[in-house]
Amino acid sequence: MSLPSAEIASPWAMILASGDGRRLRPLTRRIAGDERPKQFCRVLDQDTLLEQTLRQSALLVPRDSTVVVVVDAHKQFYAPLLSDLPPHGVAIQPENRGTAPAILYGLLRVMTAVPMSPVVIFPSDHYVSNDAGFMAHVETAIRAVVARPDLVILLGVMPDSTDVEDGWVEPGEPIAGPWRPGLYRARHCWQKPSPRLAVSLRARGCLWDSFVMVAYPSAVLTMIRSSVPSLVDAFTPIRMRLQTPWEASSLRRVYARLPSIDFAKRVVGTCPANLAVLCLDGVAWSDLGAPGRVVATLARSGARPVWVGDSASPVARGAPAQS
Repeated sequence: MSLPSAEIASPWAMILASGDGRRLRPLTRRIAGDERPKQFCRVLDQDTLLEQTLRQSALLVPRDSTVVVVVDAHKQFYAPLLSDLPPHGVAIQPENRGTAPAILYGLLRVMTAVPMSPVVIFPSDHYVSNDAGFMAHVETAIRAVVARPDLVILLGVMPDSTDVEDGWVEPGEPIAGPWRPGLYRARHCWQKPSPRLAVSLRARGCLWDSFVMVAYPSAVLTMIRSSVPSLVDAFTPIRMRLQTPWEASSLRRVYARLPSIDFAKRVVGTCPANLAVLCLDGVAWSDLGAPGRVVATLARSGARPVWVGDSASPVARGAPAQS
């Protein structure tokens, strides 16, 4: 799978791997025997979730065009997995301050390398049933943002339940173009709605937010600046010191004063005018943020990783079922 350079600028990938994975910690502690976050665990098979995400991304984006955003405290876990990335490919935050600072820092690193290339933002804690099918949708989104550089395209997922742990997005009017499946304006966004509202949202054809986004970095920066201008202002000293010997010390000073800011809640949740949604069609998807999600995913995929052992199900091994 490739995108000819004559048609569009070569895309970059940014993989978010700086979360602490507290909700899944009872299960990951059982799997790994230590306190490592879920993205560094072999939850579904012999690869860690981060390795699986890198494998998916590599179908479309070369490793040397990939930036993985991590936290310094997790170095013992990420270093062996990222040893083949060039130095610019590992963006090390001094602390975890939520997804908004992680995305902003990663974007600034990408823009330093290639100011005019689209970027695909991946979480590192999801499951897809078909890597090639999934990345074909990402490729469609890249082509769409090249045609419409103002857009930030979110991959939406047709829900198979009324789960309230994910964000939801309502597709609005279609955006004209040759893309299949269809591309739509985001009409409204919700973060962790009530169970009653989730039933209504599903009936109205709303989609889950996969947190996979495709855009030019400038379009994402516009969203962040509109929703959380103080965050963009806080990063001004860092922007002037990227790729210099003073980058790390500048980061430490800025992060020491930063509050934790959630991108889904503070940015996507405002449903910015340039947000669009493309439905992930024909590919099963699941967020692996909670033990019950892992149980359901293993049951759906038929996978049986080593940590399951001889038990009848992962639930019997200590992963609580999710209602």
